[in-house]
Amino acid sequence: MEKKILYSGMQATGVPSLANYIGAIKNWVNLQKDYNCLFCVVDLHSITVRQDPDFFRTKARDLLTLFIALGIDPKENVLYYQSHVPAHSELSWILNCYTHMGELNRMTQFKDKSQKHEDNINAGLYTYPVLQAADILLFQTNLVPVGQDQKQHLELCRDIAMRFNNIYGEIFTIPEPYIAPVGAKIMSLHDPTRKMSKSETVNENNVIFLLDDPDTIMKKFKRAMTDSLNQVRYDPEEQPGLSNLITIYACATNHTIEECTKEFADSPGYGYIKTKTGEAVVSMLEPFRKRFKELQADPAYIDGIIKNNAERANIMAQGTLAAVKDAIGFPK
Repeated sequence: MEKKILYSGMQATGVPSLANYIGAIKNWVNLQKDYNCLFCVVDLHSITVRQDPDFFRTKARDLLTLFIALGIDPKENVLYYQSHVPAHSELSWILNCYTHMGELNRMTQFKDKSQKHEDNINAGLYTYPVLQAADILLFQTNLVPVGQDQKQHLELCRDIAMRFNNIYGEIFTIPEPYIAPVGAKIMSLHDPTRKMSKSETVNENNVIFLLDDPDTIMKKFKRAMTDSLNQVRYDPEEQPGLSNLITIYACATNHTIEECTKEFADSPGYGYIKTKTGEAVVSMLEPFRKRFKELQADPAYIDGIIKNNAERANIMAQGTLAAVKDAIGFPK
């Protein structure tokens, strides 16, 4: 039986966070055995915000390298830069012509990002979901791992695909969401009422970055917010900071929330829980950091991965793009 196609991507705008690993990349590593996977560094999406060229180029390469260090196999999967496959942009323009203004007006992420970048509300930010639809539909994707914040975009992708199919026939596979059987929402260390984000600009102590060294990780955990109740319960509403630490510890040790809460029940204080959580995260991440440095020291290997995977992605994309052009009636 042929494996289904699974597609996912991440922006090259900084080092991924612990939340990115637990919520997405760790699942990707597990999924690669059962699906034909494409994992994309979505650098075209990144330029809706102004980027420093040298920094941007470095971070894109670091992200692709880090994916490999974290366990993504670049031979079994297609691991590539979005900008190296022109069909993404070409299909995105075509799909813009099959997307309604009212649909884009309802996209909540455009509203959120417009508030954050009031000095640069550009057309790319507005049509971002159409490029995302092109990313997915280009490869006849069956499944797309999604979080809560991406469900609306996937629904739009499905609507565009069905609209196109209704006009021209069965050109696109209609993608389904992939919801991980086990998912954890990792919150900010200093403000546990909001998500941990790799794009944190206010206080980097809120975020554990995957390439942080052990000392930095321990310092960040020791400064994490808890509460004054001095009791150990998993209660995200009443004790969000402590509950976040328990969640992180559970993910880092592959134990259940219940097991971890029980383990900490007789702890000497919150300081002990912070230290144990930091140590568990260091133990989980340090092998990845070392592997990343080894891969960085072999630029020829990474260059070969980039070249070979771009070729594979381009070949895969051409079939869909040709079918779309033919259906529309573009001259041959």
